[in-house]
Amino acid sequence: MHDIKKILIATDGSEHTKAAIEHGLHLAKLLGAKVTALYVVEPIPLTNIPADTSVVFSVHASLEDEGKKAVEEVKKLGESLGVEVTTVVAEGSPEKKILELAASHDLVVIGTLGRSGLSKLFMGSVAERVTRYAPVPVLVVRGKKS
Repeated sequence: MHDIKKILIATDGSEHTKAAIEHGLHLAKLLGAKVTALYVVEPIPLTNIPADTSVVFSVHASLEDEGKKAVEEVKKLGESLGVEVTTVVAEGSPEKKILELAASHDLVVIGTLGRSGLSKLFMGSVAERVTRYAPVPVLVVRGKKS
Protein backbone atom coordinates (compact mmCIF):
# COMPACT_ATOMS: atom_id res chain seq x y z
CA MET A 1 0.00 0.00 0.00
CA HIS A 2 1.27 3.46 -0.85
CA ASP A 3 1.06 6.69 1.11
CA ILE A 4 -1.90 8.92 0.34
CA LYS A 5 -0.60 12.47 0.12
CA LYS A 6 -2.89 13.93 -2.55
CA ILE A 7 -6.64 13.34 -2.70
CA LEU A 8 -8.89 14.36 -5.58
CA ILE A 9 -12.46 15.12 -4.49
CA ALA A 10 -14.90 15.45 -7.38
CA THR A 11 -18.07 17.45 -6.80
CA ASP A 12 -21.01 18.42 -8.94
CA GLY A 13 -22.33 20.86 -6.36
CA SER A 14 -25.33 18.69 -5.51
CA GLU A 15 -26.54 17.49 -2.13
CA HIS A 16 -25.54 13.87 -2.80
CA THR A 17 -21.85 14.79 -3.07
CA LYS A 18 -21.73 16.35 0.40
CA ALA A 19 -21.12 13.00 2.10
CA ALA A 20 -18.22 12.31 -0.28
CA ILE A 21 -16.74 15.75 0.41
CA GLU A 22 -16.98 15.24 4.16
CA HIS A 23 -15.43 11.76 3.99
CA GLY A 24 -12.64 12.94 1.69
CA LEU A 25 -11.75 15.95 3.84
CA HIS A 26 -11.80 13.99 7.09
CA LEU A 27 -9.60 11.31 5.52
CA ALA A 28 -7.21 14.03 4.29
CA LYS A 29 -7.02 15.45 7.81
CA LEU A 30 -6.25 12.03 9.30
CA LEU A 31 -3.56 11.32 6.68
CA GLY A 32 -2.10 14.82 6.48
CA ALA A 33 -2.94 14.84 2.77
CA LYS A 34 -3.59 17.76 0.43
CA VAL A 35 -6.87 17.94 -1.48
CA THR A 36 -7.84 19.06 -4.96
CA ALA A 37 -11.55 19.90 -5.28
CA LEU A 38 -12.72 19.40 -8.87
CA TYR A 39 -15.91 20.57 -10.61
CA VAL A 40 -16.36 19.82 -14.30
CA VAL A 41 -18.52 22.01 -16.55
CA GLU A 42 -19.87 19.91 -19.40
CA PRO A 43 -19.79 21.72 -22.76
CA ILE A 44 -23.18 22.68 -24.13
CA PRO A 45 -23.87 20.93 -27.44
CA LEU A 46 -24.36 23.54 -30.15
CA THR A 47 -26.78 21.48 -32.23
CA ASN A 48 -30.36 22.75 -32.32
CA ILE A 49 -29.36 25.98 -30.58
CA PRO A 50 -31.11 29.16 -31.67
CA ALA A 51 -29.06 31.73 -33.56
CA ASP A 52 -28.79 33.83 -30.39
CA THR A 53 -25.63 32.35 -28.88
CA SER A 54 -25.71 34.84 -26.00
CA VAL A 55 -28.11 32.41 -24.28
CA VAL A 56 -25.52 29.63 -24.57
CA PHE A 57 -22.76 31.86 -23.17
CA SER A 58 -25.04 32.96 -20.34
CA VAL A 59 -25.84 29.36 -19.39
CA HIS A 60 -22.15 28.41 -19.61
CA ALA A 61 -21.17 31.35 -17.39
CA SER A 62 -23.85 30.32 -14.91
CA LEU A 63 -22.48 26.75 -14.83
CA GLU A 64 -18.94 28.06 -14.27
CA ASP A 65 -20.19 30.22 -11.39
CA GLU A 66 -21.95 27.18 -9.92
CA GLY A 67 -18.68 25.25 -10.20
CA LYS A 68 -16.66 27.98 -8.49
CA LYS A 69 -19.15 28.08 -5.62
CA ALA A 70 -19.06 24.28 -5.28
CA VAL A 71 -15.26 24.03 -5.04
CA GLU A 72 -15.07 27.09 -2.78
CA GLU A 73 -17.43 25.32 -0.37
CA VAL A 74 -15.03 22.36 -0.30
CA LYS A 75 -12.10 24.73 0.30
CA LYS A 76 -13.93 26.52 3.12
CA LEU A 77 -14.81 23.24 4.84
CA GLY A 78 -11.26 21.98 4.33
CA GLU A 79 -9.79 25.12 5.88
CA SER A 80 -12.05 24.69 8.92
CA LEU A 81 -10.49 21.22 9.34
CA GLY A 82 -6.93 22.41 8.70
CA VAL A 83 -6.74 20.71 5.29
CA GLU A 84 -5.05 22.44 2.34
CA VAL A 85 -7.47 22.53 -0.61
CA THR A 86 -6.72 23.59 -4.18
CA THR A 87 -9.73 24.29 -6.39
CA VAL A 88 -10.13 23.40 -10.07
CA VAL A 89 -13.05 24.18 -12.37
CA ALA A 90 -12.50 22.41 -15.70
CA GLU A 91 -14.51 22.00 -18.88
CA GLY A 92 -15.16 18.70 -20.59
CA SER A 93 -16.50 15.24 -19.91
CA PRO A 94 -16.68 14.69 -16.12
CA GLU A 95 -15.24 11.18 -16.17
CA LYS A 96 -12.44 12.14 -18.58
CA LYS A 97 -11.40 15.16 -16.50
CA ILE A 98 -11.56 13.18 -13.26
CA LEU A 99 -9.45 10.39 -14.77
CA GLU A 100 -7.00 12.94 -16.19
CA LEU A 101 -6.44 14.56 -12.80
CA ALA A 102 -6.49 11.21 -10.97
CA ALA A 103 -3.12 10.37 -12.52
CA SER A 104 -1.44 13.03 -10.35
CA HIS A 105 -3.23 12.02 -7.13
CA ASP A 106 -3.09 9.05 -4.78
CA LEU A 107 -6.84 8.65 -4.22
CA VAL A 108 -10.08 9.80 -5.84
CA VAL A 109 -13.18 10.45 -3.72
CA ILE A 110 -16.48 10.64 -5.58
CA GLY A 111 -20.13 10.61 -4.60
CA THR A 112 -22.93 8.55 -6.07
CA LEU A 113 -26.69 8.48 -5.84
CA GLY A 114 -26.64 4.71 -5.49
CA ARG A 115 -29.05 4.16 -8.37
CA SER A 116 -30.16 0.66 -9.16
CA GLY A 117 -32.31 -1.13 -11.67
CA LEU A 118 -33.42 0.66 -14.82
CA SER A 119 -32.20 4.12 -13.77
CA LYS A 120 -28.65 2.75 -13.48
CA LEU A 121 -28.95 0.89 -16.77
CA PHE A 122 -30.13 3.93 -18.71
CA MET A 123 -28.38 6.75 -16.86
CA GLY A 124 -24.92 5.28 -16.53
CA SER A 125 -22.69 6.52 -13.76
CA VAL A 126 -19.66 8.77 -13.72
CA ALA A 127 -18.64 7.09 -10.46
CA GLU A 128 -18.88 3.64 -12.04
CA ARG A 129 -16.72 4.63 -15.02
CA VAL A 130 -14.16 6.43 -12.85
CA THR A 131 -13.94 3.37 -10.58
CA ARG A 132 -13.42 1.11 -13.57
CA TYR A 133 -10.67 3.15 -15.29
CA ALA A 134 -8.89 5.18 -12.59
CA PRO A 135 -5.14 4.62 -12.26
CA VAL A 136 -5.43 5.03 -8.46
CA PRO A 137 -7.80 3.75 -5.76
CA VAL A 138 -11.30 5.28 -5.74
CA LEU A 139 -13.47 5.82 -2.68
CA VAL A 140 -17.13 5.94 -3.74
CA VAL A 141 -19.42 7.44 -1.10
CA ARG A 142 -23.15 6.96 -1.37
CA GLY A 143 -25.09 10.20 -0.92
CA LYS A 144 -27.41 10.69 2.00
CA LYS A 145 -31.04 9.90 1.24
CA SER A 146 -33.37 12.89 1.29
